[in-house]
Amino acid sequence: MFNYPIVFPPRFASIEGKMECAGRGSRNPCSGPATRPCSRCGVVAYCSISHQVSHWSVHKKECERLQQQMKRANVLSDFPFQFTQEVQMCEKREVRCSLLIKNGIHRTGMWMCECSCERSATPDHSGRLPEGWNLPSALCPCKGPSSPIPELTSWKDYYEWRCIPLCSPAALLLHWPLTIYWAIRLATLKSLIPAIGKELRIHYLVLVEGPEKELLQLSVFGELLALFPGIRLLIDLVGPAVPQHRSVPMDDEKIYVYSYAKCNQIDCQCKYSVENLSQHVYEGDSSAVILRFHAGFYHDRYRDIAKDFPPHLIIAPNAGIAAYTSWLPTIELIKEIKVPAIFSDYCEEASHLATCCISSATGCAPTIPIQLNPFRQPLPVEESALFLPCYSNCFVFGM
Repeated sequence: MFNYPIVFPPRFASIEGKMECAGRGSRNPCSGPATRPCSRCGVVAYCSISHQVSHWSVHKKECERLQQQMKRANVLSDFPFQFTQEVQMCEKREVRCSLLIKNGIHRTGMWMCECSCERSATPDHSGRLPEGWNLPSALCPCKGPSSPIPELTSWKDYYEWRCIPLCSPAALLLHWPLTIYWAIRLATLKSLIPAIGKELRIHYLVLVEGPEKELLQLSVFGELLALFPGIRLLIDLVGPAVPQHRSVPMDDEKIYVYSYAKCNQIDCQCKYSVENLSQHVYEGDSSAVILRFHAGFYHDRYRDIAKDFPPHLIIAPNAGIAAYTSWLPTIELIKEIKVPAIFSDYCEEASHLATCCISSATGCAPTIPIQLNPFRQPLPVEESALFLPCYSNCFVFGM
């Protein structure tokens, strides 16, 4: 058995969304809420001076690292969008809700899970994808690109290529396919995967939260058609929270994402191209995004999923590796099968702890070191219990 420490500290846990005392678990019980932040890093907090003093021997090993991460916080919030500049001084909940309301997309369609107002929302069990962007065509990529794909290294590059104004909130959903694009690009630059041919097979692991958002936002994966023209992308979504009605043990049901998510304009060209494109996809004559769903942990389902067609790449968004012991057998499996894997996480510290776990489990340093994802979601995570800045798909790293 590998020496696999569960190193995600209790201080990063929360009770009802509030930071726990970093000295919790010492001989003396906590005297109240954790209202005393560390004066050096400001990341951890304590319930009392006595807990802060007694915990210093532990915290001092990481305090300087956390200080450096906090100094880089402004870099994480550096986006070209007008809406991020307008709402930086607002509360996190106000940021999301006000932005969604302003654009007429609050609590609707693919945007349902983008604020805490609709956390109880559940995907449509009929198998139908949500109707589209609920935005005018000028604010979303509802049609194919007008020019060949250039090298994309920032949100500004992408918005210019897709002719979307920087006032558009589309990036709040597009970080899912753009993070896939970035992961594939990193793996290609490192020569971890062969040159992409007509087909690319990806195992997409959603181990922590379950794919509720992805199920509601499946249409946005259609943007992969523009990012990988002429290529059939087979994406297997695997996770313990995949609904059973989506998961079939053997010859799994497939969802063909054969067009871009639609805008809300009745007379837009995007409404007239679906039928012909659908026919081409099923005949295998065009690029396509094909999704399959598998309930269960990856290390339990891998043999069945990859029986005939092993993956070229594994991608695990917002993985939380150091927080969950269930990652251990999955990391061991990935090492065994020798398939490159790209992970993302919400903050730099979570990524640091994750790479420590991977190195301990595999005996090797990460092949792709921790780096900022240029296509992270451009608004901070709502109701985070961390004092560290957190963004969905914020940092990436790989083995």
